[in-house]
Parts: sequence; C-alpha cells; structure tokens
Amino acid sequence: MTQLNEHRAGQPRVETERHGHVLVVRMTRPDKRNAVDAAMTRALDDALNLLDDDPDLRCGVLAGDATAFSAGTDLAAGSGGPTPRGGNYGVVRRDRRRPLIAAVEGVAYGGGFEMVLACDLVVASRDARFGLPEVARGLVANCGALFRTPRPLPLNVAKQMLVTGRPLEADRAYALGLVNELVEPGRAEAAALQLAGQVCENSPLAVSVSLRALERVVSEPDERGWAATEIASAAIDRSEDKAEGIAAFLEKRAPRWTGR
Repeated sequence: MTQLNEHRAGQPRVETERHGHVLVVRMTRPDKRNAVDAAMTRALDDALNLLDDDPDLRCGVLAGDATAFSAGTDLAAGSGGPTPRGGNYGVVRRDRRRPLIAAVEGVAYGGGFEMVLACDLVVASRDARFGLPEVARGLVANCGALFRTPRPLPLNVAKQMLVTGRPLEADRAYALGLVNELVEPGRAEAAALQLAGQVCENSPLAVSVSLRALERVVSEPDERGWAATEIASAAIDRSEDKAEGIAAFLEKRAPRWTGR
C-alpha cells in the first residue's frame, strides 16, 4: 500500500492509497461531513484522472470517513466549477475507463448521493443514509439525481426522495437494489476493497469494454437528463426561495418560503 500526497498546500481534502491494482480515493473533511468545496473538487478530479490514466490501476474505491461519505456541496463556500474531465465535483460527468465502487458510511446527502449514483457499485454500512435534501434548501438536485435516481430505485421512491428530502435508510436501499453489499458499520471501505479485488481478478480489458458498453446503453438518455436539469436549475437560480433556503440553512433557522 502506498499513500500518495498529490494535493495542494494546506489541509488535504482527499487522500489516495494504492492497494495493488486498486486506488482508494478518500474524502477528508470530517468537520464538514466531507462537504465538497472547490479544493476538494480539484482533488477528486486529480485522483480520478490518475485512476483513468495509470495503466497499473484497474478499479477505484470512493470513500469518506466513519461518520459521513459526503454531505454534498459546501453551501457556504461552494463546490467550485465543473472540471473538464469530471464535471461537478470532478466526478459526476466523468467518462471513466475503470470501475468505481462507492464505500458509504453515514450520510450520502445531496451531491454526496449524486456521487454515489455516478459510481458503478455501492457498498454501504447498515447505518448509512442516502438523501436529496435540496428542496429543503430551496434548491434542485443538479448533479444527475433528477434522472439517475430512478435507475436503481423504483420511480415512486425516487420521486419521494426528490420532493420530500427525507433520507433512505441503508437496509431499504439494499432491498430495493441501490446497494450491492450491506455490511456492519465501519466495514464499508474494507468490503469495497474486497469487491474491487474480485474485479481485478478478471481481464482489465474485458472489464473496461463491458463497463463502457453497458454505460453507453444506460446513459443514452443522459443528454436529455442534463438538459432538463439545466432548465430546472435556471428556474431555481432566479428564485427568492434559493436565497432564503441557503440563508436559513447557514443561520440554522426554519426557512420562510415565498414560492417565488
């Protein structure tokens, strides 16, 4: 195992570790529940570029810490702009060549859940929770959830998540097919590494072309999905509710919605 120290001055937002042919990409802002700011977006982009470009790497694991996978965008600082290869967070619009497994402990909310949806496989601890709380902030899920949530989940469950903001518990997510493997708390990353090892036992070329062929089929409607997301985001960006929702969140009070 070799830990890479490739990220910028100051407190690192992301750590990477090699485990044979597997790259672990670990988000490291525990005080912010791994909320994504601009520095983390750049660091995630760097790490996933490495995963795609290094011929010795065959699979990746995207993880947070023991308390949170990621709470999504840092609403106070913003997540920075999309990267050329990865899109938002450096993750959600990436045309990957290697499988990526999400290892989820604690919360995967908002953009954190959208990063999970951008992965190929999901390992979660029993205390993990998946949520899209954007509507409670006067926002819209704009990093793929509007069209990716109903792929692994039934449509009515996806709608419930999007319009109530209430989280989905790990056991139900497993029963519905969103989660591939359900493990005891604290075991998600280890189990994801074990699953990645199973991937790496196979022909890397066969794995890559199979994954990319499947992705071409299931992601065919994505351009329409991104276009619809942009329309929804534009409507929210012009609204009073967006400003009120963010202000209420930062001030730790109930929002006063106007519907405008």
